[in-house]
Parts: sequence; structure tokens; C-alpha cells
Amino acid sequence: MDELSFREAVTKDVPLILTFIKELAEYEGLLSEVEATEEILRYNLFERRMAEVIFPVVDGKEIGFVLFFHNFSTFRGKPGIYIEDLYIRKEFRGRGYGRATIDKIREIACARQCGRVEWWCLDSNTPSIKFYKGIGAEAMTDWTVYRLTI
Repeated sequence: MDELSFREAVTKDVPLILTFIKELAEYEGLLSEVEATEEILRYNLFERRMAEVIFPVVDGKEIGFVLFFHNFSTFRGKPGIYIEDLYIRKEFRGRGYGRATIDKIREIACARQCGRVEWWCLDSNTPSIKFYKGIGAEAMTDWTVYRLTI
């Protein structure tokens, strides 16, 4: 693994964030569902601060992103971190960068006294499912996700 570092996104990174979102959506076969624009991201990420973005960086180049925000567990009485998206560009997969990115989120969660880190994964995304199981993540099979689109 080449030298890996992480950096927090800043406002000028909005075009890069949108590029990564579109690459992830294309990978998942969901590109037609992307409604985000630079303006929407700028407003919600940097003005309203509704979520955070961290880039894994190799040799000075961003190789992916992780977008996350806080949720709250009433049972644990603690905040948690929800990972909305974690994406590593194809040419950098299989080198430990995804695991290191999860470890970075785990480190942030511990520093913020969170009780857990959670995320969703498409059932059809078998490479990611294999990866998540490999790092000890457990599928929440007793729960069904519900959504109200506003």
C-alpha cells in the first residue's frame, strides 16, 4: 500500500465530491438517480453542515471519498455515525484503502464517543458485502429499511 493520508473536504472540493458521487452511482447502476448538483452539495455540506466528507489521499491525489453524518441511538444513549457513501476508485481497490477508510471513520467515532458506525449496502454489491464481512461488519437481517421520499 502506498502512503495513505486523509483530508477533510472544503468548499472548493464540491466538484470533486460530485464527480465521486457520479462514479459511485455509475458503479451501482444508479447514475440516472443522481439529483445532486454542485449548488445543492455546497449548501448542504458547507453552509448547513448536514454531513461531512473525508478523502483518502495517495501520493497527493484523492482516490475516493466517504460521506457521513451523525445519527442517534436512543437505546445506547449515544450518537453514531452513518456512512452514506464510501467509494474507492477501481484502480485503487484491493490495496487496503477501503479498510483504512473504515478505520478512519471508526477512529472519528471513538473520538466523538459514538456507540456505533452503520451503513447500507445493495444486496447486489457482492464485492462490497465480502469486504464488509471481512472487516467484521454484521448484516442487520432482522431490520427492514423504510423510506419516505419528500
